[in-house]
Amino acid sequence: MADPSSYRPKPGQVPDSPGVYKFRDEHRRVIYVGKAKSLRQRLASYFQDVAGLHPRTATMVTTAASVEWTVVSTEVEALQLEYSWIKEFDPRFNVKYRDDKSYPSLAVTMNEQYPRVQVMRGPKKKGVRYFGPYGHAWAIRETVDLMLRVFPVRTCSAGVFKRSAQIGRPCLLGYIGKCSAPCVGRVTPEEHRELAEDFCDFMAGRTGTYLSRLEARMHEAAEEMEYEKAARLRDDIGALRRAMEKNAVVLADATDADLIAVAEDELEAAVQIFHVRGGRVRGQRGWVTDKVEAVDTAGLVEHALQQLYGEEKGEAVPKEVLVPALPEDTPALNEWLAERRGSQVSLRIPQRGDKKALMETVHRNAQQSLALHKTKRAGDLTTRSRALEEIAEALELDGAPLRIECFDISHLQGDDVVASMVVFEDGLARKSEYRRFQMKTFEGQDDVRSMHEVVSRRFRRYLQEKLRTGEWSPEDGQDPQDSRNPQDPHDLQDARDGEVPAEDDGRPRRFAYPPQLVVVDGGKPQVAAAKRALEELGVDDVAVCGLAKRLEEVWLPGEDDPVVLPRTSEGLYLLQRVRDEAHRFAIQYQRSKRAKRLKSGPLDEVPGLGESRKHALIKHFGSVKKLRQATIDQICEVPGIGRKTAETVAAALVRAVPAGPAVNTATGEIMEDEAPAPAGASSERGTEQ
Repeated sequence: MADPSSYRPKPGQVPDSPGVYKFRDEHRRVIYVGKAKSLRQRLASYFQDVAGLHPRTATMVTTAASVEWTVVSTEVEALQLEYSWIKEFDPRFNVKYRDDKSYPSLAVTMNEQYPRVQVMRGPKKKGVRYFGPYGHAWAIRETVDLMLRVFPVRTCSAGVFKRSAQIGRPCLLGYIGKCSAPCVGRVTPEEHRELAEDFCDFMAGRTGTYLSRLEARMHEAAEEMEYEKAARLRDDIGALRRAMEKNAVVLADATDADLIAVAEDELEAAVQIFHVRGGRVRGQRGWVTDKVEAVDTAGLVEHALQQLYGEEKGEAVPKEVLVPALPEDTPALNEWLAERRGSQVSLRIPQRGDKKALMETVHRNAQQSLALHKTKRAGDLTTRSRALEEIAEALELDGAPLRIECFDISHLQGDDVVASMVVFEDGLARKSEYRRFQMKTFEGQDDVRSMHEVVSRRFRRYLQEKLRTGEWSPEDGQDPQDSRNPQDPHDLQDARDGEVPAEDDGRPRRFAYPPQLVVVDGGKPQVAAAKRALEELGVDDVAVCGLAKRLEEVWLPGEDDPVVLPRTSEGLYLLQRVRDEAHRFAIQYQRSKRAKRLKSGPLDEVPGLGESRKHALIKHFGSVKKLRQATIDQICEVPGIGRKTAETVAAALVRAVPAGPAVNTATGEIMEDEAPAPAGASSERGTEQ
């Protein structure tokens, strides 16, 4: 632990102006990001007597080894820079809310020629209108099913749409009146887009005007004795009213607002958000976080606002945001929210009436969410702790293996040999740390040799990271450069000759953290190969074991008999999950490589020829065979293809001449390849790729 006085800035060195500061640890990783109206006053508060600091703040300043700052002109700029750095560096001592699940939203793809209504999860895309999020996907589908009667917007996938256009017949929804069937030209693109815009207006809360318009048309049709039309309009109005009933009216004045409530204790906090549009609750979401920094309710609200609106623009930021406590920098937050919306935003605490009552409801939801999270987490933590303890006891480790890495080899009859590395920290998968490898030093099927190579490469990079940061010197063991494969482009080159970069960006480095336990998928041979790889590199503080699939036996290096864990053991269950995850990740990579190889063609071998120009060549000539017969001057006629590229393409096609014509073995007929081929795919048979 560092002494904060060892890196305290000199008096007068810190400016008395707004800015953002970063604390870094001894490895130059950013561990905390903060902002301040006065950098001098804020940073001075961290360098008091450690005993007088909040326990979490004391832990942070003693973990840190340096502090640096950036001066900005306004508090709004400081707010924006703080959000950007927290997102970029992922500091361990900052409060970061994480969704407890991926909430689905109703999305309308207005960026397409024929907008589509669908359920979407994950990050938002440009040009797509979103409504929600909702608690359940089925709630979205029920609402959409009711509204398609009135707004028959396309809901089909691109493949179904294209197929219907080719055969000239719409899908079932087109026949039953729940799609306007733009695929077969029943409506023009402009008419379909107008339908989609009406759908969006209704979902955005502008319901009264549209219902009034439908009622007027219904009465008009009845007066003109068009009773069938009037009956259809009546049913449409009923369907829309049923869709509206799914979102109860909570604010009578048709308010657009987001309500944020916080429930917290000493260790954790839960945030709940209700999205109210047009006076109705249109969506709900919630987060739970550990309070890793000393922060009060106002600070939690500020972090929630940053995460909630940091990527939003326009109407996604409402006119009114209701919170339980106002952050310290409320004027700056108001200005920041107004910039993102493009108009004024009111950030305030509700004092009375319907809004205060609704805020109490949101707060009760936050309290229930925190209580449920604690109940689940208590059981989960107990189980994971017991599993790690059982593994440590069975393998005779010095302590619980808080970081476990598992390696698996995958191939198909010796082709496309790949390996995976998955990481579990505290018994949970850390997917951002997963890595995958291609075998480079040999070809063919040899799982033992493959395991030796991949473990060597992983720990060689770890030693290179230590060498780069100065934590390790070649005198401590074998120089990792000595065992580098010069043909392996995956090996790092930035630690050559012990050079350490003068400046580090603070981001987590690949392969920088060693595991306490390496698990390999296999038995004695694979375990021996992994252990040999570690010994060759001089790594002696990492335990190794293997988990054989047949009897789920745990093998240790140099042991003739396996360690047999009870079938009911939580430790065995955790090892199985780690092994199965490595197996899944390896197979996924191997299949993707095989699929890519099978789809490859001679044009893929042309350096610098991208997908667009490959597509242009195939489109111009119709097939790879006709392209092969073309002259260089004819190839130059294709837009975007210069003479040098044309010569390279012609040379590549000459090298890839097929061994002979393909023959239909059933009829004896010689197959001529005249069919158009997709870009990047070979239409030649008998060609070795």
